[in-house]
Amino acid sequence: MPPGDSLYKSIIEIDTELQQIQDLDLLLERTLLEARRVVNADAGSIYIKETVEVEDTKADKLVVKYSQNDTSQKLLPPGQKLIYSFFSVPINDMTLSGYSALTQQMVNVKDAYNISADLPYSFGKTYDQISGYKTTSILTAPLKTAEGILLGVIQMINAKDRDGNVIPFSNEAETLITHFAANATMALQKAQLLRTIILRMIKMAELRDPKETGPHVNRVAGYSVEIYEQWAHKKGLSEREKEKFKDNLRIASMLHDVGKVAISDLILKKPTRFTPDEFLVMQGHTSYGAALFDDDQSPVDSLSRLVAFTHHENWDGSGYPGWVNPFTGNIIKEDKEGRAKGKIGEEIPLAGRIVSIADVYDALCSRRVYKEPWEEAEVLEEMKKMSGTKFDPELVDIFFDILPNIKQIQQRYPEPVE
Repeated sequence: MPPGDSLYKSIIEIDTELQQIQDLDLLLERTLLEARRVVNADAGSIYIKETVEVEDTKADKLVVKYSQNDTSQKLLPPGQKLIYSFFSVPINDMTLSGYSALTQQMVNVKDAYNISADLPYSFGKTYDQISGYKTTSILTAPLKTAEGILLGVIQMINAKDRDGNVIPFSNEAETLITHFAANATMALQKAQLLRTIILRMIKMAELRDPKETGPHVNRVAGYSVEIYEQWAHKKGLSEREKEKFKDNLRIASMLHDVGKVAISDLILKKPTRFTPDEFLVMQGHTSYGAALFDDDQSPVDSLSRLVAFTHHENWDGSGYPGWVNPFTGNIIKEDKEGRAKGKIGEEIPLAGRIVSIADVYDALCSRRVYKEPWEEAEVLEEMKKMSGTKFDPELVDIFFDILPNIKQIQQRYPEPVE
């Protein structure tokens, strides 16, 4: 941890960087990472307040979004990410995080295994028992707006000194986290607003196409970012370059099928297979989607246009729409029959190749009006079969390398129970 003035300079730089992150999930992950660095915490979790419906009753709960643990991470191979369970915590005084959210106060526990019986909250030892990790010091702080609206809770675990010994969180750590939480909350508000706007766009598409649900696009975005992150790790890209691309990719991949709003209901909602003519009309959603982002205001616009336009291209050139101008429909390269040539291999932008894999995998795993979800073994076998024909084989290999991360995202964004 940087000493003195350099520490506060570092925090100011972090605040500026957090304000530039657009996507909510990436911001949450980065916020947790930087908060741990500031107070030299070995582990931590970040929770967001969500309204959860249980047995027709709605209640506000804290839902864990990201967990990090340096000690556990060091046991994994390079590039592999820690897998953790998703759970929710009631906002009451029985747990540390619940109590912090309820009272909107910071809670600093020196020894999780020796909390006074006079206090209402206690520490659950289940995770430690399962993982073999020993939790000692815990610092929990609410994430609340200037108006006092609770967004969530950030929890630091096991402060460490310069020799790596676990120590209690100091008064200085409390001050640092208070400042950090206040500034991170402003960034979270902006990211939540952007996520809400995007999901409203998706809801508009869902009114036209029931397949385009919020959970579906969140899963596709999550898969896409995980695939890219592993690809970038293998290529040796810098952290700064990876973070910028991930931020834009997550948003762009959520909007991959937004062009379907321009397709007729007679085709879009047809419960059976398309005729050749109907399929040709359906292919137009790629151009319609790209046209929505024809005015480049930011890198997100450029990448959203690429993803919308190219996520149905196939590695072997058999996909669509191929070499056409997305705005005029004019053919740029044609085949012997005078039709647009399909883009082949790396002619397809990386983002399009990634989202193609993510979208097809999720479609196969999901229930549709015309089919039940496939069994997992069938899905994985089909993904392997399409390597080198529909999909970039290198990216398919990466997909299988990170399959535990993919399954974790499925748990994070389940379809609502009907």
